[in-house]
Amino acid sequence: MKEEKKFKTESKQLLNLMINSIYSNQEIFLREIISNASDAIDKYRFNLLTNADKKTKDRDYKIQIEVDKEKRSISIIDNGIGMSKEELENNLGTIAKSGSKEFLEKLEKAKNAKDISIIGQFGVGFYSAFMVGKEIQVLTHKEGELPYLFTSDGIEKYSIEDQKDNDVYGSKVTIFLRDNDKEINYDKYLDPYTIENLVKKYSDYVRYPIHMNVSHTENDKDENGKDIEGKTHEVIEDKILNSMVPLWKKQKKDITDEKLNEFYKSHFDDYEEPLVSLYVKTEGVISYSALLFIPSHAPYNLYSDNYEKGLALYTKGIFVQDKCKELVPDYLKFAKGLVDSDDFPLNISREILQNSPILTKIATNIENKLIEKLKDLKNNDYDKYLKFFDIYGDNLKFGIYSSYGMKNELLKDLLVYKSLNNDKPISLKEYLDKKKENQKYIYYATGKTVEEIKLLPEIEKFKKEEMDVLLLTSNVDEFSLMVLNNYDKVEFKNITSSEKEELSQEEKDKISKLNDDNKRFIDNLKESLKGKVDDVSFTNKLVDAPICLSTKEGLSLNMEKVLENQPNKSSEDNMPKAIKVLELNASHPLINKVKDLSDEEIKTYSTVLYEEALLLEGYDIENKKEFVEKLNELLLK
Repeated sequence: MKEEKKFKTESKQLLNLMINSIYSNQEIFLREIISNASDAIDKYRFNLLTNADKKTKDRDYKIQIEVDKEKRSISIIDNGIGMSKEELENNLGTIAKSGSKEFLEKLEKAKNAKDISIIGQFGVGFYSAFMVGKEIQVLTHKEGELPYLFTSDGIEKYSIEDQKDNDVYGSKVTIFLRDNDKEINYDKYLDPYTIENLVKKYSDYVRYPIHMNVSHTENDKDENGKDIEGKTHEVIEDKILNSMVPLWKKQKKDITDEKLNEFYKSHFDDYEEPLVSLYVKTEGVISYSALLFIPSHAPYNLYSDNYEKGLALYTKGIFVQDKCKELVPDYLKFAKGLVDSDDFPLNISREILQNSPILTKIATNIENKLIEKLKDLKNNDYDKYLKFFDIYGDNLKFGIYSSYGMKNELLKDLLVYKSLNNDKPISLKEYLDKKKENQKYIYYATGKTVEEIKLLPEIEKFKKEEMDVLLLTSNVDEFSLMVLNNYDKVEFKNITSSEKEELSQEEKDKISKLNDDNKRFIDNLKESLKGKVDDVSFTNKLVDAPICLSTKEGLSLNMEKVLENQPNKSSEDNMPKAIKVLELNASHPLINKVKDLSDEEIKTYSTVLYEEALLLEGYDIENKKEFVEKLNELLLK
């Protein structure tokens, strides 16, 4: 007997919403139907375990895909629990088993339908098939029930028809494809290669084998087993399309570094093994498995705006999302991998809910696991860690800077720097372990290259006293140290800083007397260099160099330069400026020669001193010709 029914008004509205709005990716229809097939087998197996007194028998569980090019149909067949007539009516006929009206009301109340966590409450995945199908048939047979055929156009009506009894149990969902149009070629879903790729992408780790008959040509053989030239025949083989058991669901003892590395290379299309491979399995209030990797080379676009971070997301082995950006912080955006959890809350289109506390907790745990792995690498394979840091070190520094110090404790021990007294980069702890007994600060210097930094006039004193200096060559270095503020309560200090708090009172008095005794010289320099420097003073920090350009508290020269070169900087008037101090070496012949010149001559040659200081600090000057002429003039006096 065949019963025809029309969908209720709210069901029609919901169908339209399902087909045209909720799912953004048409191809996921196959994932949804396969997921339903897998669930049906799970239900049958559970029923088998909990109802042992029944005559229920175990089965050779599988999912079969059949493609009929003539009928333009795709069938997904399972040998799971099947559905009774009542279940067909409740699950498919009214769309939402708890009531389509209730379902629709929830959608209408939400600002965005995709933000409603109701996929577990309503069986709606089946209707994604109407994105590609103009008609769907479901032939289903449940033990102890008659078989039934459900047919629907997904628009107006559906029917449920009795079928002849048979001993084949489970469900067969057949999708009759829509007609091709200018925008979409639906025939692509009749291509076995396309089907195979979709299964591989979305359903590779469904626990039951997914079968499909695949044809290929083979050469005809002669009686001796040799190929007959020009003669072939078609061979149909039953092919299992999915892997079933993913690597991350195997026993930990079976997951070797070799298997992890091979998984990485095959899944992320990399010819090199990763620098770091990590398997994580956590069980408890929140359970998840993860495979995490750090590539041995950075992507070419890692620091561009169009780089997409994130980890692949699975739930119950079903692929959900390629790059879930919420799972990794920005400073670890180079990490690749995947996460699988049954606890993820999904919206109706099986997309992850961005503001989920579960997602946040898993993301925090993954961040901590990666940092622990890096610390372990640093402690046990320092050369390999240095390779990592050379590639991704700026990311860790950015993590400190961008978090406004919230990541200090997490990341500070991962930082390493080149230094004046060491061949290899050293950690901040190593620096403190070797610092002088009376040394008050962790000293650093900035520049484009290590070689350039070593030529700074301020560094001569540190060489003489065999005091170490961190050599910073990255734009983010100084900003991150500013946020870090100190290490083990020892503050950082730029050697180009003019602050004198580390000087003895005797040294301060000596400098003050030099400034007083040479007030005419100092005043002339200040007047002629007004707008270029904020102060002029003698200093005791110089050994051989006549002059240097330093800064007071606040921005350093390097930080000012970095900010000026930002692509999205504000106007020049609003740019923060370094407070510059021209510092003089009282014992240098050049300074002693210039300070005895006339007021007018001092003003003339002040730019020579200033521009010399700029050159010594690694900066360029605007008028090189004028500088050389004035310098030559001075030398000839």
